[in-house]
Amino acid sequence: MQRVNDITEGNIFKALFRLALPIMGTCFVEMAYNMTDMIWVGRIGSRAVAAVGTAGFYMWLAMAFILIPRIGAEVGVAQSVGRRDMEEAKVYVKHSIQLIVFLALFYALVLITFRKPLIGFFNVRESDIINNAITYLVIISFGMVFYFINPVFAAIFNGYGESRIPFIINSLGLIINMVLDPLLILGIGPFPRLEVAGAALATVIAQICVTVVFIIFIIKARGTKEIFSHLNLFKAPDMGHIKAIVRLGFPAGLQSGLFTVFAMFITRIIAQWGPIPIAVQEVGSQIESISWMTAGGFQTAMSTLVGQNYGANKWSRVIKSYFAGIFVMSVIGILATGLLIFASRPLFSIFIDEEETIRYGIVYLRILGLSQLFMCLELTTAGAFNGLGKTVPPSVVGITFNALRIPVALILSSTDLGLNGVWWAISMTSVCKGLVLTVWYIFLLNKHSKKRGIGILK
Repeated sequence: MQRVNDITEGNIFKALFRLALPIMGTCFVEMAYNMTDMIWVGRIGSRAVAAVGTAGFYMWLAMAFILIPRIGAEVGVAQSVGRRDMEEAKVYVKHSIQLIVFLALFYALVLITFRKPLIGFFNVRESDIINNAITYLVIISFGMVFYFINPVFAAIFNGYGESRIPFIINSLGLIINMVLDPLLILGIGPFPRLEVAGAALATVIAQICVTVVFIIFIIKARGTKEIFSHLNLFKAPDMGHIKAIVRLGFPAGLQSGLFTVFAMFITRIIAQWGPIPIAVQEVGSQIESISWMTAGGFQTAMSTLVGQNYGANKWSRVIKSYFAGIFVMSVIGILATGLLIFASRPLFSIFIDEEETIRYGIVYLRILGLSQLFMCLELTTAGAFNGLGKTVPPSVVGITFNALRIPVALILSSTDLGLNGVWWAISMTSVCKGLVLTVWYIFLLNKHSKKRGIGILK
């Protein structure tokens, strides 16, 4: 008997945590890929970290393409399941997979073709950093299809309400990556010492394994999960559904892409202080992603929970779902602030043992720590907007304040703050994003609740 995961009934906190915890686990697994690389690459030195961090911006930029079919699949499947329209859910599954494969091949071709000018954009002067960054970028590009398709597979399961499966499968990939990293980076036993190239190879191999397991699971699940039955991926796509997916996912993709572009300009600004700040930003962002990935898990869970209840026309549960998520994420955001501020040295020392770099890292984490609560509010609220199919407001707020980081960073870094002015620009704009987006969503809830005769806090 085929089963539908229904989260339009029952306890909201229970449904939220049942969805969010495995998604958070998946997010932490994704974060751990990068952290594992950074830990072992950090043993080589900050110059190797700077090389991986420089090439890594183009992996960030990849999210702009991934998010289009990922959000489309997540929201489309969730709302279709809420309406009990499984045929429409299957259409979103098929077209999301077709779109992501096309985007992956296109992006990989661009990265390989223009690898030298893309790395040259950062004005890094050290030739060893440039060469290692190019090597890392090319190897990762050859595995780009697997890097792209795994988040979309996860989004399909999440939209369906089965968030545990992506967590289990991605955890397997993490284990493979953790085993391969020291072997290939440092050349343990019979393996050659590949350093930066080894980090890239370990990631690609792990991603391939994850894709294979996803495909095997989908094939076996066709009898019990209706959304995977009778999928003809080789049939020409319907452009109407492709446009619907793009309409849902493009705002988030645009925001992610511009976020990376703005971050690249920020990196150009901090490059004037040498390779150490670049390494600090790379490692620091990995540490900060502890809270970012937690909020990302709740963002996806909120999108699914709101999406299914919105599809089922249960507006009161939409409201309760949002405030339940905000309460939980406020607690997590405050805890994250305390962790980054009071445990900055031991956290940064995990990755790099160079004292000068650690000193820079401590300042970075303490300044960024002040914005963690507001970052959690922003991502949770963005998920609630996505669940309603309103993906534009989070993008407008995100793009606006991310763009402001560049002039604010230039102004503050020209004062006595110096490099710290850049970190303050990032932190302050993050606070603004959280406040503005949360107020916007509450205003939207209140407006639609009045039309339905429902009290917003009822």
